[in-house]
Amino acid sequence: MNRLSVLDEIFLRSHRGMGTPIVLQGLWRTAEPVHPALLWRVHRDLRTGPLGRRVVRPRVPGARPRWQTNASAYPFDLVKEPIPVAAVLDWADRQGEDLNPELGPGWRLSAARVDDGGCVVALTCSHVLADGRALTLAIDNALAGTPLAAPVAVHSDWADARRMWATVLGGTARALRHGIPARPTAAPNRKALPGTRSTAATCAAVIEISARDWNRVAVSHGGTANSLFVYLIANMLWASGFPADTIAASLPVDTRDEPRVDNDMSMTEVSITRADTPATLRRQARAAYEHRMTSPGGIPEELLQVVPDRWAYRLAKGAGERDILCSNIGNLPESLLALGPHACTGVAARAIHPGLRADALPRTRLSGYLTRIADTYTLSLISLDPQAVPTPSALTALALSTLAELGLHGRSW
Repeated sequence: MNRLSVLDEIFLRSHRGMGTPIVLQGLWRTAEPVHPALLWRVHRDLRTGPLGRRVVRPRVPGARPRWQTNASAYPFDLVKEPIPVAAVLDWADRQGEDLNPELGPGWRLSAARVDDGGCVVALTCSHVLADGRALTLAIDNALAGTPLAAPVAVHSDWADARRMWATVLGGTARALRHGIPARPTAAPNRKALPGTRSTAATCAAVIEISARDWNRVAVSHGGTANSLFVYLIANMLWASGFPADTIAASLPVDTRDEPRVDNDMSMTEVSITRADTPATLRRQARAAYEHRMTSPGGIPEELLQVVPDRWAYRLAKGAGERDILCSNIGNLPESLLALGPHACTGVAARAIHPGLRADALPRTRLSGYLTRIADTYTLSLISLDPQAVPTPSALTALALSTLAELGLHGRSW
């Protein structure tokens, strides 16, 4: 639709400094340089596609912000001097800077030559504009012309405000018949160690695993590809020194019923103990998907869209954050296997956190993003615990050793 959802506005507040900044990114690796003219064409199609929009504030109290077409964009940027292979993810992390979903541009397409003779291409966009699945739909639309669902027409601010206030006031009155709901308690921010203000808050790794091997191991443990993923991320956290015997995992769920570029997802959670297996997590996840996270006491979540930003931030602080995040983005379109005549040697999707400080860390300590394309699963990892996992090499070693305990071999980027 052409009005921001509750989730859109949560991400918008995080962009304004209220919460953890989140930016989505798709990455492509090729064994040879990609011709700039091809990427200029992709850039043009993205600029006129569904990512070419920005947030416009309403003039009527209670009306939701709306989307407005915005064809301006950062120019396509190509780093011609080759960067080291070991610096690919560091370069990609920097592409999340200076994105603005309100004033624009909220996305960026960039590429860099790599000193192995290849190339890395990054499509990076504010989470306000799209979730992980939506980002793949947007690039599939630009590369292959795959059609997308048309946006719904925008009603006037006055009509939207009337609808929102009716929903909030009516829903709140019904909820209060059962008593005043308990105020949700947000997990406190982790306390930083002395001298950590200047420390990098996150580090990243990307690991590729044979889809045949991954599925074989999942079946041998009575699980699925997804439950093995959740099990792996939980065991990585324990292996990093996490002291608790129970880990709370946040699981995003794609809720779109047609291909749309927006934030069309909800969150659920599972509690994982050291006794759990991929088989038990399979059952837990299946049950969890039927019980999504909702606002407390039946209070309409739309309340967050009619109160001032700082009130909404306090009411929703930490919403969806747990000890780990396990985002299974799923199968990627085969159009992403090549950039024109250039076959891709690797494709990854992930979220990054530009501007996050080591003295303002969220509850989440480890995030994993799983995709499959052709015969390969790609595991993108972000550690948000600089004390336990201080470097990308430490994160890569942690992932490879945890995979090895399951009988899996991974190839790191």
